[in-house]
Order: sequence, then structure tokens, then C-alpha cells
Amino acid sequence: MELISNNLFVFNTVLKKIIHSLLVLLGVVTLVFWMFQGLGDPERMVMGQSTDSLTRARIRSELYLDQPVWKQYLLYLNDLSPISLHTQKDIEKHQLKGFFIGGSMKLAFKWPYLRISYQSKKKVTTILAEALPGTILLAFSAILFATVFGLILGIIAAVKKDSWVDFSAVFTSILGISAPSFFVALFVAWIFGFVWSDYTGLQMTGSWMDYNPITGERIITLRNLILPALTLGIRPLAVITQLTRSSMLDVLQQDFIRTAKAKGLSSTRILIAHALRNALNPVLTAVTGWLAELLAGSFFVESVFGWKGIGKVTVDALETLDYPVVMGGVLLSAVFFVLVQLVTDLLYQRLDPRIREQ
Repeated sequence: MELISNNLFVFNTVLKKIIHSLLVLLGVVTLVFWMFQGLGDPERMVMGQSTDSLTRARIRSELYLDQPVWKQYLLYLNDLSPISLHTQKDIEKHQLKGFFIGGSMKLAFKWPYLRISYQSKKKVTTILAEALPGTILLAFSAILFATVFGLILGIIAAVKKDSWVDFSAVFTSILGISAPSFFVALFVAWIFGFVWSDYTGLQMTGSWMDYNPITGERIITLRNLILPALTLGIRPLAVITQLTRSSMLDVLQQDFIRTAKAKGLSSTRILIAHALRNALNPVLTAVTGWLAELLAGSFFVESVFGWKGIGKVTVDALETLDYPVVMGGVLLSAVFFVLVQLVTDLLYQRLDPRIREQ
């Protein structure tokens, strides 16, 4: 009975979180869609400044611009929704992928359709798929750097409480939290990619994939990952250091730590196997939360360092008013955020039984 009760609890929790996540995504789509209304003429983005009236009418029909704004919004939601209604003509025209039931108007179970870029005429899903590996690589590298060094510095600061090491770690973490991301990005790029470039061998800009100028072959240039990952990792590093320190200080005062010391266990074993294990819950929450933020919000850093990811693609599209790409980039970032938050909540419930008892 207890197993069934736990499974029902998990099912209800997941269902509630999924519904909440879908509402969040709907809110994001609605907000971004209505923000772009009146900021530019999409048909001009597609055809340029000069075109005949016949072509303009055709473009307006293809982009649904001949429909009222509220209907354009509903049509966009229909394209995005995995469960939607489409004609056979729309399915063939947009090359929709999925399972379709019905006659002239079909019930579709499909992959979301993010439409076509105004500038490149490529599918938005293709553009985002090309940029996605860069964002994932950058976010995971930054959070790995922040987590490893944040845990180390936090543990040392807790063990050496009130020493110069503790004060240095706290002071440095406060600076890291306070420093604006745009300032850190520009400073790191200028110092390590320009002023000291002869010593570091690093460049101010560059992505993870480059081309050989002679053969034209693709080459992986992970060296360009160092500066943007360092920049993105500074703030989560500071937060993780502070959380680890405060959590470790609290755990080290517990009775089971004194019992472990009385049993003659080594300091290393007490710190790692007992203290750190019980201090990880708030740190785990911070790590997953920051991972969600890095996946969803590294727009400025990617632009500064020329790192090809979702953020840079979205910013570039915003500059040219390429709305489908902007909408797709923002929506994908929101999906990252809600998915990581959902996984975080489930992991937290597994690690902390007190939550399941509430």
C-alpha cells in the first residue's frame, strides 16, 4: 500500500507540474507574440522594399497577415500545438511530421511547427537544431566549472571558518554575485582575449565549430569555449560557494557529526560521506536552477563571444526582425527552463523524504 501511495503521489506531482509548465509556455508564447505586433512589416522582411501588389498579396496570405491579429495568434498556436487541426494542403506544404487522422480536415499528432525564417527561408527547427549543441555545451561546461569549484571553495570556507581563507572565499563570492553579466563578459573578453591573448592563446570571439581555411573541413575548436564558460560560471560559482559554506556549517554542528568524530572516523570521511552528503539539498537546487537559467538565458554572453548557440541566433534574428526565429528561440529557452525545473522538483522529492510527507 505504501508503494502504491508513493507512486500516486509521484504521478499527481508530475501531472500538476506538467500542467503548470504548459501554462507557463502558453504565457510565454502569448506575451512574445503580442509584443511583436506592430514592430515591423513581415512581408517587407520576406520580399524587401520593392515588390508588386500580386506578390505582396500572396506573401500576406502565406504569412496569414490577411487575417485579423487574434486569428493569426490562434493559427500560430495551432502550428505549435502537438495536437492540432490541419488540412492536407497544409501538411504537404509545411512538410509536417506526425500522425494524421481524418478527411479534408485532419486531426494531427505532430511535432510542433515553428514556421520558416524570413531571412534564410530555412525551417526554424533546422536553424535552432544547428545552434542547440553550442548552447548545451556552453551551459553544461559553465555549470560543471561552477559546481566543482563552488563545492571545493564552500567546503574549505566552512572548515576554515573565520580564517583569512573563509573571508577571502566569502568576499570573492559576493563580488561574483554582484558583478553584472554584461560587464564580466566584456571584461573577460578584453583581458584574456585581447590584452593577454599572446599568453593565453585565446580569442575574443569564436564558436565551437570552425572551418579549415584550406580544406573547408569542419573542425571542433573547444578552446573558444573557455572564456564564455568562465564568464557564465562566475555567478553560479559564487552562489554555490555561499550555499555550500552555510549548509556545511549547519551540518557540522549536528549530533551525528560529533558521534562520527567520537567513533574515530577520519576528517575526510566525515566531511565527504556524512557532512557533504547531508548538505547537498540546497546546493542541488541551486545547481539545477542555474543550469535552467544558463540553458535559457545565455543570450548576451553568446553574442559577446560570438558563440553560436540559441542565444546568439535569437539576438541576430531580433536585429533583423526575423520573428519566427525569435519566437522559436524564446520558446525553446522556456522549454529548457520548465523541463529542468520539473526534473529538479522530482529529484528534490527523492532526496528529501520530508517533502513527500507533506
